[in-house]
Amino acid sequence: MMDFDISMLALRLVAGFIFIAHGWPKVKGMKMTAQHFESMGFKPGHVWGTAVALIEFVGGIAVLLGFMASTAAFGLAIVMLVALFWKLGKGQGLVGGYELDLALLAIAIAITLLDSGAYSMAGRALYGY
Repeated sequence: MMDFDISMLALRLVAGFIFIAHGWPKVKGMKMTAQHFESMGFKPGHVWGTAVALIEFVGGIAVLLGFMASTAAFGLAIVMLVALFWKLGKGQGLVGGYELDLALLAIAIAITLLDSGAYSMAGRALYGY
């Protein structure tokens, strides 16, 4: 069981840091985020940009800490699924295109289905660690 918990910790830390790193600039520059989403065809840009920024940033923190990680990871999986299909629709290839989105989608699905493991805020409550 310890191997599982360490594996989930590794997945959560990596995914959490990546989502925080991608979400923070969006949160910090909401006006530019809204314009960018509008230019990509996600209208209204302020609604979709704000939603994605908050899901990535707050969801990344939740996943990192293991607090409501399954719920946060589900939201992140949806964001990555939309990003993946958007890039596929634009004709982007795997390398230099959608490989990060695909990897993050798989990690988010794993965290959604398997939860956060013992080394998390939820694990502390459940397992007493």
